[in-house]
Amino acid sequence: MQKVKWGILGTANIARWATIPGMKLSEYCEMYAIAGRSLEKAESFKKEYGFEKAYGSYEELLNDENVQAVYVPLPNDIHIKWVKAALEKKKHVLCEKPLAMNAEEAIEMYVTAEANGVNLMEAYAYLHSPYVASLKKDIESGIIGEVNYIDTAFITQGYKEDFRLHKEFGGGAMYDLGCYCTTMILSLINSDPEFVKATAEFTDLGVDFATAGLIRFKNGARASFNVGMILGDNSNSRFDRLYIHGTKGSIRSEVEYNQAGNLSYRIFTVDGTVERKIDVPQNYSLELDQLSKCILFGEKPFISQEFSIKNAELIDSVLKEIGY
Repeated sequence: MQKVKWGILGTANIARWATIPGMKLSEYCEMYAIAGRSLEKAESFKKEYGFEKAYGSYEELLNDENVQAVYVPLPNDIHIKWVKAALEKKKHVLCEKPLAMNAEEAIEMYVTAEANGVNLMEAYAYLHSPYVASLKKDIESGIIGEVNYIDTAFITQGYKEDFRLHKEFGGGAMYDLGCYCTTMILSLINSDPEFVKATAEFTDLGVDFATAGLIRFKNGARASFNVGMILGDNSNSRFDRLYIHGTKGSIRSEVEYNQAGNLSYRIFTVDGTVERKIDVPQNYSLELDQLSKCILFGEKPFISQEFSIKNAELIDSVLKEIGY
């Protein structure tokens, strides 16, 4: 079977607990190279996970002609630097969410990808899930009528010390968690945002650690979201919610974003209640396989340029509202 040689820029925790396990499960992904800010750290990852190559700098990995695709899990503020550097080396790129600090940066990255004839995809692993596909299928079937309101939440533990607490790194609840809510909403409401209202509570370091918003769409639908890093310090506490209301019924889910396993949600209509159960594989393997198939077989990135820019514009509107 054909496989794509992947490299990872950085030894971030998300690579350790999510993306590398996804690589091991992927049909079309070969774990080839890992780069760190020190060769010692990269060699540790190489030994632990079985990479073929380890590099002590990101530049060295990008200069390896065998690397076909690169995963970027770096802090938000330097996504643009290293995504563009990889694209200019003709590497296909999967960049961790949020792709950019603003829509202008996102557009610049996609222009660079097009100029170099390579794929760029934003890493929202959960959107590749058959769970989300099932939600969309039920909505499109008309079982709950026209969607007129969505409410979703993603609230996690607080952090005592983490890059997410620092504004200079692109920290805060909206960048880290709110992007899940906005992408879910945009995936399920087939219209463009008309206006956004939002409010937030900020830390002493200038980042939002709790943000709430309301979005109205041009087709009349509305959506609300709540995100925060407020459930205790390093407590592993978490609260996720998704309610989808339509003109003929509703869907309720308390499945956590990005989960795998046997998942379910309930559909409520005048005819009664239906429970959907879906077997969901590890989400990160799904996104790695999808971009690998773009490289090998010419598929189009599932998370499209248009979608990512639209989402970046929506996040920009929220951040402007809250005064970030």
